[in-house]
Amino acid sequence: MIWIKNKVEQLTKTYKTNDPFELAAAMNIQLYQWDLHSEIMGFYKYIRRNRFIFINSNLVDEDKKFTCSHELGHAVLHPKVNTTFLRANTFYSIDKIEREANEFAVNLLLYNKNMQDYETKFDVLRENGIPYEMERFL
Repeated sequence: MIWIKNKVEQLTKTYKTNDPFELAAAMNIQLYQWDLHSEIMGFYKYIRRNRFIFINSNLVDEDKKFTCSHELGHAVLHPKVNTTFLRANTFYSIDKIEREANEFAVNLLLYNKNMQDYETKFDVLRENGIPYEMERFL
């Protein structure tokens, strides 16, 4: 979606980086690495005007970076939405929110990359630490 690409461009120009960890720090988003259950890569939380990103400390570095990018997408695109609350307490479908955060993450990690420098889409994904399941966002 063009509005997500525009948001990524705006952020990277404002903060002069596309590194999700640097962006989170610059945006005053508290980042914690915790020993989470193996099925949980991370989550975003908004509490009383404070924003937090939690990342599973057991992940490899490239998965931590993608997870931080995804959770940063929630902080930027859905700043006051707690998807864990929605999932547990409502019938609201969070598929759209998750899809948007994934698209944000892919666009952020690939910002200013020249796609012609890669032979295949999977080379793009592999060399930038993006899960193959995100291929649809290229």
